[in-house]
Amino acid sequence: MFSKILIANRGEIALRVLRACRELGIKTVAVHSTADEDAMHVRLADEAVCIGPPAARDSYLNVAAILSAATITGAEAIHPGYGFLSENADFAETVEAHGLTFIGPTAEHIRMMGDKITAKTTMEALGVPLVPGSDGELKSLDEARTVAAQVGYPVLIKATAGGGGRGMKVAHDASEIEEAWSVARTEARTAFGNDAVYLEKYLDKPRHIELQILGDNYGNVVHFGERDCSLQRRHQKLLEEAGSPAITPDQRNAIGKTVTDALSKMGYRNAGTLEFLYQDGQFCFIEMNTRLQVEHPVTEMVCDVDLVREQIRLAAGEKLGYTQSDVTFSGHAIECRINAEDPDTFAPCPGTVAVYHAPGGLGVRIDSALYTGYKVPPYYDSMIAKVIVHAPTRAEAIARMHRALDEFVVEGIKTVIPLHRRILADPEFQKGDYTIHWLEQFTARPH
Repeated sequence: MFSKILIANRGEIALRVLRACRELGIKTVAVHSTADEDAMHVRLADEAVCIGPPAARDSYLNVAAILSAATITGAEAIHPGYGFLSENADFAETVEAHGLTFIGPTAEHIRMMGDKITAKTTMEALGVPLVPGSDGELKSLDEARTVAAQVGYPVLIKATAGGGGRGMKVAHDASEIEEAWSVARTEARTAFGNDAVYLEKYLDKPRHIELQILGDNYGNVVHFGERDCSLQRRHQKLLEEAGSPAITPDQRNAIGKTVTDALSKMGYRNAGTLEFLYQDGQFCFIEMNTRLQVEHPVTEMVCDVDLVREQIRLAAGEKLGYTQSDVTFSGHAIECRINAEDPDTFAPCPGTVAVYHAPGGLGVRIDSALYTGYKVPPYYDSMIAKVIVHAPTRAEAIARMHRALDEFVVEGIKTVIPLHRRILADPEFQKGDYTIHWLEQFTARPH
């Protein structure tokens, strides 16, 4: 086991990793920008190193500074959290080349899954079902027209290096294909420096279902069930559930076996999440995240597993130590992402937290690095907390989340807590009757 780990991240996820290290008896090194010198993970870590000014490119994306911090502090491994460098294959490769352990998958698998065409081709060859579409990158507008006619409109043109909803455009019929082709490529070039695109059948009422897996260095892979992440705005998740109100245990077992068989053949190690569109009883693979997910706590709650602890164990070369039959599912969990945003306009609202009081009680977990007096900086993602609840049933989990949000006090800045209260009170949500388009429609309603 490692004696010291550097945490190459900030905010609540840095604190989450720090806590897992502390329970394992591992010393921690926090890195931080000048904007985060008073951050909670910096205060609680055994050592802290400033790696640059506020801009992420000069600090949390500064590979040389992070490696220097690891070297001078004697860290043996680096945990990247999520975001920033967590899915950067070059970073993972460089970490290993410097004699350190990257707590995550191999650079090869990060690179493979980071390109969506390669990811789909790989998964299809391993028996994982896909959304109908092009075999790979579209080479021309004429090819896009041909493939669209074959799979049937509407279709979605997507960037191969895409993410966060950028480089995506829907064509509802043949008259829109040229504009979709042009806009998707332009957005992809601007956002990712790569204008390669591919085409998929556009599903009109899918749910976003993802499956959490862990693999060790010895070919063993298990899954920890599904999360329903369909409540999204502009392709950004806001509320997640485990399990999904739309998935049966038999469906979970079937897609879980397909996925674990595929990843075992790949030799995949550490944590990963496979994302699917689910409609009319069919799962269609769309991408794989080769890292820890923001919404991992709901899986931890229903499976009684510490996924970060497992990541560290596996990176240290330990075996999983359990099989699929040992993984059990209990009750229902919901996570609400609390962003420092106006709940109506979604405009970011950085500033000083005048009063902070976190909810508590049975089945309530708060993952946050906030405290009274903390200044939420304007330079990074607006998520400032996650409220996670667990209860025996979905209805009880909804009631518990209502209660927790009513207790949650964050003054001095605006947050999306009022929006979460509205969502939880909506009859359609309470019935579990929603798709990936539901939240956009819901927020457009007058209230």
